Amino acid sequence: MNATQLLADAVDLARAAAQEEAGLERVGAHVGVQREDEYSVTHLFEAEHAGYRGWNWAVTVAYAGEGTPVSVSEVVLLPGQDALVAPEWVPWSERVRAGDLGVGDLLPPRENDPRLVEAYVQSDDPAIEEVALEIGLGRQRVLSREGRLDAAERWVSSDFGPRSDMARSAPAHCGTCGFYTRVAGAFGAAFGVCANEISPADGHVVHVEYGCGAHSQAEVEMGSIVPVADLVYDDAQLDVTE
Repeated sequence: MNATQLLADAVDLARAAAQEEAGLERVGAHVGVQREDEYSVTHLFEAEHAGYRGWNWAVTVAYAGEGTPVSVSEVVLLPGQDALVAPEWVPWSERVRAGDLGVGDLLPPRENDPRLVEAYVQSDDPAIEEVALEIGLGRQRVLSREGRLDAAERWVSSDFGPRSDMARSAPAHCGTCGFYTRVAGAFGAAFGVCANEISPADGHVVHVEYGCGAHSQAEVEMGSIVPVADLVYDDAQLDVTE
């Protein structure tokens, strides 16, 4: 008998090895055999281990040549096509989302964060460079061009961007509102802060083309909402008939 057939027939040996590893848990049906190389194959058995639905016991057996017995090399649990497996691991820095930071939490920027550049001399924002040069100082890090574009795209698509439902139904844009406070620097061309406590955007960064019903120029007709009917009966004149 050749090595391939000998290894393929070693189902009972593989099952016994799987059962020893499984302990009190029952090893299920033999579901297949996978050839590893000329002298080893892996037998697969259904795992009925609690919490491992769709997993298989994988038992690799090997043959060293004529005159030697088939031996067990490895016994492991492997996920099948329908197995429940943990999601792919994601570094914590990529899992954090807006709103996750709580009181007392510290969240340093990523190493070599592309949104930041070292010192004002590496910034291409004219407003930052002008102020920093004038006083001879500068922040250790400032927003890079990528950082500003990233923020701008996020703000444009937010609830206070030009395509929000509120903006589409507003009587006018923030750019013409008295409560609109333009921000300094490169963002100033398109963004400001709302200073109207009545507005849902109060204290938020808003796009110049955002708008809401609390616009400073909004007007509402104050006439009576009850229609005044035309005179329908005049009792000043009476016709008397005999």
